[in-house]
Amino acid sequence: MRLDLSALIAPELELLVPQTREFYVGRPAGRGPTGPEDLRRTRAAVPTPVAVDPPPTVETVRMEGREVAVRIHRPAAPPRAVLLDIHGGGFFLGSAAAGDRAARRLVDALGVAVVSVDYRLAPEHPWPAGPDDVETAALWLAEHAATRFGTTRLAMTGFSAGATLAVAALVRLRDRGITAYDAAVLQFGTWDLAAATPAGRLIADEYFLQAYAGTAADRTHPDISPLFADLRDLPPLLLVVGREDVLLEDNLAMAARLCAAGVAVDLRVYPASPHGFTGHATPMARAALGHLDAWLAGHLGC
Repeated sequence: MRLDLSALIAPELELLVPQTREFYVGRPAGRGPTGPEDLRRTRAAVPTPVAVDPPPTVETVRMEGREVAVRIHRPAAPPRAVLLDIHGGGFFLGSAAAGDRAARRLVDALGVAVVSVDYRLAPEHPWPAGPDDVETAALWLAEHAATRFGTTRLAMTGFSAGATLAVAALVRLRDRGITAYDAAVLQFGTWDLAAATPAGRLIADEYFLQAYAGTAADRTHPDISPLFADLRDLPPLLLVVGREDVLLEDNLAMAARLCAAGVAVDLRVYPASPHGFTGHATPMARAALGHLDAWLAGHLGC
């Protein structure tokens, strides 16, 4: 068996590299806030989310004494499936509202409903607040999908920190014996927040690690760093990452662990693309979103 990174990159994507690189000229990869003051300034500068039409409904869902706000986007016809979407932002930025356009795109492309989770943010609400909120929404959807949406076909989608939270939730559900989710799409997740592996040490100085982990004594706890979790019996997973993402090695390691655990994992690497690239206006991002849509449609029967 021969392993080669190029084998994870579809040959036709090389045609999109020049135009994609042109987009990033003068836009070097940055880093997140470096501390509490920097985070406050960054939050204050975040623009108001762009409204979508039709707008989502907003409600608070409750399970087992916990509650979390969600935003629900529906197609005009009965949905073929429901996606539980978890936004990114380093665990300390972002909101479900900021993902409205991306959610609406999925609704229109696949004919699905999207339930976006407004989980609590660090450092005000460190671990386990985020995974608790995502688990609450996941349990609610698993119990109410049939009556609220007319379907039991469910999947998760996570963007960056949202991908990390999605796997934490799937492991929690698996431990409860709940197998309601048929698939998950994980875009450039962070899997080793303990900086205990060579891949994890590449981001060891990032503030979001301490902000999210808080006072946890061991950041290799599987609920914090899913790379160290028992990953058996998870649903099929699509991992998406850019070739120029600092998290590339972390995602390669996660894919290897998932494969060793017997999980059906599809890892796709996109050239000339940094972290968060699917949110950028590049031909590579459009190609990746098209692959994502097709993968979800195939696993959900859309």
